[in-house]
Amino acid sequence: MRIDGGDNLRAEALSCVRGDKLLFRDLNFTLEPGQAGLVTGPNGVGKSSLLRLIAGLLEPFSGMIHVPASVAICDDRMALDENLPLQDALRFWARLDGRAEDDCTAVMKKAGMGHLAEVPIRYFSTGQRQRARLARTFLTAANLWLLDEPANGLDTASVELLGKSLQAHLERGGIILAASHIALPISFDLQLELAALEEMETPL
Repeated sequence: MRIDGGDNLRAEALSCVRGDKLLFRDLNFTLEPGQAGLVTGPNGVGKSSLLRLIAGLLEPFSGMIHVPASVAICDDRMALDENLPLQDALRFWARLDGRAEDDCTAVMKKAGMGHLAEVPIRYFSTGQRQRARLARTFLTAANLWLLDEPANGLDTASVELLGKSLQAHLERGGIILAASHIALPISFDLQLELAALEEMETPL
């Protein structure tokens, strides 16, 4: 069960099944405002599924998850119109989210993309596309940021910019849960390591 509207992120005996495979079971953790958590583990153990479950894109098999009222997820999906210049694609979401046009300019600067504002997203490199995804996340007013491999494709300078944005979000009382195999330049209050489990004939 997923309960929205709290101040913190809290999982209680949380389990996830995809197909006939148990990815994780009985997870328990809490992140308070201003705290960050890091999810680690080998491929296929459910790191991305955990983030999508918290975002409400998947249903838990069992257990309970309490989430803040507003949640943003940044994963391998673009969530931006790739035929539009970056600034126009961000403005579309800014209008829906009730953000000002100046906010679009600010998030492009945070993501190191101000010089690409007028370039259609379809022309972006892998690293530029990742920074565009992050800019979309920065634009939201969400309390909880769920970040799936946020440093993928980023050079050293871009990772440093990412760290500054993440730290600023925490200092505003936001919460971050990130899955990453690349070191991120912030301190984590929680480290959650997922391990591979055997497939089940009958789930749980």
